[in-house]
Amino acid sequence: MTVLVGTSGWQYKDWREVLYPRERPQRLWLEEYARHFATVESNAAFYRLPEEKTFADWRDRTPDGFVMAVKASRYLTHIKRLREPQEPVGRLMSRAAALGPRLGPVLLQLPPTLKADAGLLDDCLSCFPAGTRVAVEPRHPSWWTAEVRTVLERRGAALCWADRGSRPVTPLWRTTDWGYLRFHEGRAEPWPRYGRQALTTWARRIADTWPDRADVYTYFNNDPGGAAVRDATTFARAVTARGRTVSRAPSGRGAAR
Repeated sequence: MTVLVGTSGWQYKDWREVLYPRERPQRLWLEEYARHFATVESNAAFYRLPEEKTFADWRDRTPDGFVMAVKASRYLTHIKRLREPQEPVGRLMSRAAALGPRLGPVLLQLPPTLKADAGLLDDCLSCFPAGTRVAVEPRHPSWWTAEVRTVLERRGAALCWADRGSRPVTPLWRTTDWGYLRFHEGRAEPWPRYGRQALTTWARRIADTWPDRADVYTYFNNDPGGAAVRDATTFARAVTARGRTVSRAPSGRGAAR
């Protein structure tokens, strides 16, 4: 049980000489990533749901204990807008099951134009197999209601905490016994980095909200220029400084070598 620290994706060409040695071929980047981090959030399924064999390949290329969170298809969240969720949820989960023990939470990132509908959310969450960890990231302010919070709590789903501009853009609700946090864009220089104080504050919020035995998944989505890698490294140190167990992260002395 730990605070798991990683990034949103791993296929970024500008991460050469930040995380990936120049001579490492792109086909081996997942293996290299998994040497430094114990978790990743895969956004691939959001744009185009991978085949089962792709998920199986990711399982085989990563070590025991590695965890992959999966962002749900935009067909479910942005096209269907959570309506008629049975088929898209079933298709996603049947393919992602090939990750086996590597499968972590599923992220439902809702479109910013989708206003609150607690019934739709409840119906969608009910379609996931028992035991699936689902994190929900609403992006319209109408979702911040007691009714929505009750749905999340009853379904054992996590409200995804989200940061943009080094500030929370969601309520800091604890709706289940595990957590999920996404860092989208910081305010430090160079853009889109996070400052040390902002990351220290988030480490404190996690420590104040969850006991050390809880899993808290944290992902940096500010990928340009390797900002996510550098900030994840700093954040891991800040979590450790709060006396919490944290998954592996680069040393900070330059991962690429």
